[in-house]
Amino acid sequence: MKKNQLEIACFNYESAIIAQENGADRIELCENMTLGGTTPNSILVVKVRESLNIKMHVIIRPRGGNFVYSDEELTEMKQDIKQYKKLGVDGFVFGILKENGKVNKKQNKELVHLAHPLSCTFHRAFDVVKDVEKSLEKVIECGFKTILTSGQGVNVEEGILVLEKIQKLAGDRIEIMPGGGLRSSNIKLLQEKLDLTFYHSSAITSDSEIANSEEIKELKNFL
Repeated sequence: MKKNQLEIACFNYESAIIAQENGADRIELCENMTLGGTTPNSILVVKVRESLNIKMHVIIRPRGGNFVYSDEELTEMKQDIKQYKKLGVDGFVFGILKENGKVNKKQNKELVHLAHPLSCTFHRAFDVVKDVEKSLEKVIECGFKTILTSGQGVNVEEGILVLEKIQKLAGDRIEIMPGGGLRSSNIKLLQEKLDLTFYHSSAITSDSEIANSEEIKELKNFL
């Protein structure tokens, strides 16, 4: 039976352990919180994989900034997917756009195909796409299983109407995972509007880049 679940964005080894110990269903592993998350190094991926028995998705994003990538960057993303598949990760998180703000179907499809049979999440590049409804259809056509988005708001509270709209449009074709400023203080608001889904939070409540164990427990309590 489907139920609400929790994914914790982890920017370091410590957060991954805290996430598992406090009931997270899955982690998204990345580095460089100040850049919004970039591809973690392979040493960190191996270390976390060896220590976790919950599912672990890895972000594939070679740099901060926009989501338009050069051929060299795309090659780097492909190499990372190939390498991390061998390390036993459970899925990948990425998103590529064109200069005009549309979803780059060709490049995304290449990476989804390369990642197969592992599931892929289209990340918060979705927050800056030009046309939400058309982009939703394109992401589905690329073969993604999930879209991580704040609903194009500064945070999930601001984007709640868009989240509600695209979840209805998506139906059971793709999972809409709210993320971006999601905390125990506002998750109830989202649950009132959304159907059962995965929720995404870093659970960071201080200046540190380490997830807060109490915040994870609180989030889980609401689910």
